[in-house]
Amino acid sequence: MSSPLIGNLLVAQSGGPTPVINASLAGVISEALKHEDEIVEIYGGLNGIQGILNEELVDLAAESQQTLRALRHTPGAALGTCRYKVKKAEDFDRILQVFEAHNIRYFHYIGGNDSQDTAAKIDALAKERGYELRVVGVPKTIDNDLPLTDHCPGFGSVAKHIGVTIRETALDNAAMGQNDFVSILEVMGRNAGWLAASSVLAHRRDKSDDKQVRNTHYSCGAPHIVLLPEVPFNADNFIRRVEEVLKSSGHCFVVVSEGVQDEAGNYLGADTSSTDAFGHAVLGGAGESLRNLVEQRFSGVKARASKLGIAQRAASHSASKTDVDEAFLCGSEAVKAAVAGESGKMVIITRSEKENYGVKTLLAPLSEIANGVKAFPDKWIGEDRMSIHPDFVRYALPLIQGELQLPYEQGLPRYAQLSAIRVQRRLEKFVSA
Repeated sequence: MSSPLIGNLLVAQSGGPTPVINASLAGVISEALKHEDEIVEIYGGLNGIQGILNEELVDLAAESQQTLRALRHTPGAALGTCRYKVKKAEDFDRILQVFEAHNIRYFHYIGGNDSQDTAAKIDALAKERGYELRVVGVPKTIDNDLPLTDHCPGFGSVAKHIGVTIRETALDNAAMGQNDFVSILEVMGRNAGWLAASSVLAHRRDKSDDKQVRNTHYSCGAPHIVLLPEVPFNADNFIRRVEEVLKSSGHCFVVVSEGVQDEAGNYLGADTSSTDAFGHAVLGGAGESLRNLVEQRFSGVKARASKLGIAQRAASHSASKTDVDEAFLCGSEAVKAAVAGESGKMVIITRSEKENYGVKTLLAPLSEIANGVKAFPDKWIGEDRMSIHPDFVRYALPLIQGELQLPYEQGLPRYAQLSAIRVQRRLEKFVSA
């Protein structure tokens, strides 16, 4: 146990929201309120690191317990988020100036790969300048691609939503009759195919028939084809597989990750004219690309493409209770670790080796998390490279268990809204060079 550090805590959210990112925020706030001897004030940075640069802070300790409880089932990012890439030295200087002006001694960034890179650099700068600060990251990404952690908060809920959507859509497809119909669903996943793979959770099976989980590759039922970024796309192989499924079933359900590339490394769907703040290609269009290919190669076959888009990461109505509870746990454990003297770390989840599912949290260096990508394991990709091995199902099923009982008002879910009481500015307005 290190010597006590007394000061204020600052938490911010970054990157694409998830159904459970606010549960992690609730975990941070709830735990911070228990450490009155070390944590004096609890602040939130509006719109991620951009809000910190602009000294846009709010008083989270002023929020009601009712609001904190409601955060657990509220989608979006209650504090606002951003995709701002901190590159310039003056940006980092400004961040530290804001921390010093408001006596920030604990910083928690809820985010993914790029966000944890920012947290790592803030931690390094504070150490270099001799400013006592404890930085502990909180994992967040629906893509499930953060290194070292068994899984990421956000993934389980989106996997569940994808499974529900496919089951429902597949019943609609089947009801349309045997009409040579190809249904294509595009899901998120730039570099890793975890979400696309989770679509196989939709396969129906006898719950009591464990042999089916062990010995089959889920060759029956939607989705019939799963395309991952880890597997270069081959048009001829894809068309042959579609033809096989149409002959046997009359309709074919395809799930494709937005990040799928052809054998030359070209995205099936991307806006090549622009990139985001981190230099990533703007994706979206893989499903339409496949639809065009199917209709070009087949005569009389009708194809339809759709994509879940941001709806998949906002669907708190189908969130996994397991995911919500673990997201809250990660936020809480981050505060405990910082108060205990840890810094330059991120909370990771490890899975119990016992028969019944259980987890515990550990810490991993931010330097080993930042900008890393955990690809979907090759051992879980079927021999045809367009299906998923049942071992993945055993990994993913525990993550989608349990449902939240949402409060409803006039037929629609009621979500949290922060009071967002502003903290008085102490610095001049920031103008980035």
